[in-house]
Amino acid sequence: MTLVDRFLSGLAPRLPADDAPMWGWIEGASSTDLQRLRERWPQVPDSLLALLARVDGTHYRPYPQGEVNLLMLGSDLGSYPYYLRSVEQMFEDSAQWDGWGESIRSIYEEWLEEDPAILGAGIDADLPMGRRLCFAHCANNGGTSVLYLDVDPAPGGSVGQVVRYLHDPDSYAVIAPSFDAYLQQLIDGGYAFIDKDA
Repeated sequence: MTLVDRFLSGLAPRLPADDAPMWGWIEGASSTDLQRLRERWPQVPDSLLALLARVDGTHYRPYPQGEVNLLMLGSDLGSYPYYLRSVEQMFEDSAQWDGWGESIRSIYEEWLEEDPAILGAGIDADLPMGRRLCFAHCANNGGTSVLYLDVDPAPGGSVGQVVRYLHDPDSYAVIAPSFDAYLQQLIDGGYAFIDKDA
């Protein structure tokens, strides 16, 4: 059983009763879309591609049987949940950032020097934001937190590390050295992001 298989087999039975029917509507990304993703981010890990091959997004994602709005990921924020973005949404996020031409340094300017807590170790402040692969938005549609796959780290970072952005106070932090390690953390944490009372 692969890591993605183990993650999904542990996730599905834990989903809230109201969300469980939507799980049956989900389809995987097409091989064409996965190839597009690989071409745009050549270092995208096989585990993320394997996950998307099974689940092409859960963030207000239309499928033939209906729209799926299902929180299925977590972070280092304990019970705070995230949606998986579809391949198309990942491209949309990247294009939006490319259009703005922003980096962490250009967004925060002098605040970056005045508040070192904004930028965690191993994250390149000058990297254009569109170069990071945004694979998850939080429960309030990304306004509070998003998760990035970072294939262009600063010295001390690792290629493919998972970066969590958090708003108010703003910060960017590496929460896992790879996507594989990230999924394993969610498994080991008992899927703490799932609302057991929903």
